[in-house]
Amino acid sequence: MITYPNAKINLGLNIVEKRPDGYHNLETVFYPINLQDALEVNDLEGEGEYTLKISGTPIEGEPDNNLVVKAYRLLKKDFPNMGSINIHMYKHIPTGAGLGGGSADAAFMLKLLNEKFKLNLSTEKLEEYAAILGADCAFFIQNKPVFASGIGNIFEEINLSLKGYYLVLVKPDIFVSTKDAFANIIPMKPNHSLKEIIRMPVETWRATMKNDFEDSVFKKFPEIAAIKDKLYDMGAIYASMSGSGSSVFGIFREQVEHVDEVFSGCFCRQRALE
Repeated sequence: MITYPNAKINLGLNIVEKRPDGYHNLETVFYPINLQDALEVNDLEGEGEYTLKISGTPIEGEPDNNLVVKAYRLLKKDFPNMGSINIHMYKHIPTGAGLGGGSADAAFMLKLLNEKFKLNLSTEKLEEYAAILGADCAFFIQNKPVFASGIGNIFEEINLSLKGYYLVLVKPDIFVSTKDAFANIIPMKPNHSLKEIIRMPVETWRATMKNDFEDSVFKKFPEIAAIKDKLYDMGAIYASMSGSGSSVFGIFREQVEHVDEVFSGCFCRQRALE
């Protein structure tokens, strides 16, 4: 069986307060985009619990620490009769980009295993399992636009469609650490809630919708800021960093020509928004 986990972008991201546990509460909008990995699972013939083959974009780390393996073991603990599996994952979504690629892989793995082994898990139960694997994993179970709060794990459905617009996504070869992202963050409530902002025309977002991580990240990595500026120069009606970076996206009314040439040396993709 095969499935195609997709990425997401953050429309706005406000760090609203620091929690007693050291984490930060935030407010953001998750929006799914048509940038996909491929994840295939087949029955494993022979000995062993699982095998994992990863192709495409290289991923560092041990197989046991990969989220798709953690998803399998999480379900296996409650459903010990699940068979051994062979996992093949083709990575196309860039890692360390603020696009949720690893979380998407984990959530889609849960959905695939639920179908393959006929576990009959409800959407709500799948979301519970996904939340164990990561704060934003549960978003990818229903995979619809949401307003997210808490540590990015509390979701509220929203009525938002960007169908008809085009997305240009650019990921430079830069890794942004959590320390770098939070370097200049002063948590505060925004003047306007994202829930209000997204009801307004996209043309107004540039003046009102903000990603708080940009202050810290752009200061340390001016080349990321330059990508955002370039997207506006090319005619984007809204541009922003996604999550804590390092990817930056622009929303356009029409398809843009020669984006690969403009952003040569970067991962760059253009997609119609749904």
